[in-house]
Amino acid sequence: MKGQIPPIPCFFKWCRNFQVRNAFLPHDQLYTWAAVNQPPHSLDLCEGKQPIQIKGPWPQAKPGGDNRNGLQSAQSGKNSTVVKLLNNKRSQAVGILMSSLHLDMKDIHHAILNLDNTVVDLETLQALYENRAQQEELDKIEKHIKSTKDKENAKPLDKPEQFLYQLTLIPNFNSRVFCILFQSSFCECMSSITRKLDTLQRVCKVSQTILGLILAFGNFMNGGNRTRGQADGFSLDILPKLKDVKSSDGMKSLLSYIVAYYLRHFDEDAGRETCVYPLPEPHDLFQASQLKFEDFQKDLARLRKDLRAKSELEMLDSQLSSTHKLFLELTVFFSVKAKAGEKEVSPNMFFSIWHEFSSDFKDQWKKENKTILKERLKAAEESFRQAKEKASYSVKPKQSSGIKAKLGMKI
Repeated sequence: MKGQIPPIPCFFKWCRNFQVRNAFLPHDQLYTWAAVNQPPHSLDLCEGKQPIQIKGPWPQAKPGGDNRNGLQSAQSGKNSTVVKLLNNKRSQAVGILMSSLHLDMKDIHHAILNLDNTVVDLETLQALYENRAQQEELDKIEKHIKSTKDKENAKPLDKPEQFLYQLTLIPNFNSRVFCILFQSSFCECMSSITRKLDTLQRVCKVSQTILGLILAFGNFMNGGNRTRGQADGFSLDILPKLKDVKSSDGMKSLLSYIVAYYLRHFDEDAGRETCVYPLPEPHDLFQASQLKFEDFQKDLARLRKDLRAKSELEMLDSQLSSTHKLFLELTVFFSVKAKAGEKEVSPNMFFSIWHEFSSDFKDQWKKENKTILKERLKAAEESFRQAKEKASYSVKPKQSSGIKAKLGMKI
């Protein structure tokens, strides 16, 4: 790894470590900008051609000596007097980016103008966009170029400043790169939001049968109490407590009894592979509990700001609105109130309870399904055994005998 700079995206992490280790080195020894102006492994060299340079505002360096503007060549190894318009931190960041690219400016130019990310990948374009010249920096660079135009012995700009300026020479660099990056991430953002909304809609569909069983058993257990034994509903916070209600012998819990009763009386596929878990999956409930409708609205607002064609966003807006309405109706159905200081019930507050209950319910559901499967197998084996024993008792047909049979007479 010594002497090499790793590729994007890990070069930023390497950059921090490298700066710490080499903090004692002089700036000129730490970064030699001239060495990265033309990478030695240019694609043209691989094809046996002379590398093509994008013509910039400065003359090319002459081998073995200074050019007309006094800029020494990269091979001379001598320090040149250059103009530094960027601060040290910014200059180092751009220099590290230049060193990590291993690309000619013509490759970058081609990739941006032709939307071609086969040579310049999206991560590199992202790095170029994030390190692009800011307006204040660009003003300083352009001012220097104009002031030194056609002047003899004018001091050239440092390599980072040259690099940033060459990027601005690409027509509509900022807009083009932004569009390329936005296009690559738009579908992913849309899919991410859609998946989250689908999860929310799915977990809002709760099995009314299981809730009815819980209410019925609760009223039966509290039958001696006129108030608590005739309830029309129950608070959701009792759901995680069902596993703690034990039978008189302590062998069963109320939760395990409800699961067993549901499977044996309401699920025809119990004990089979086609048996479907009746509640939202615990993993889906956990994901739903982490979602916020405010975050959805912010994501859509950001996408809407960057995108002019709004047909896809209108569909997401509609889905978000319907999902939000479905969730609020569910909270009203269960009489769940928002916490003090909050406008409405949050998914975290609501689904955290369901997540714990669904996890407990599924554990019991798996155990009971295995028990029913064993019972079905045992019954099938017993039926097979009885059928086999019955087949072993064969009755031989009665043989015809007598004069009539011998003569073949018909009766």
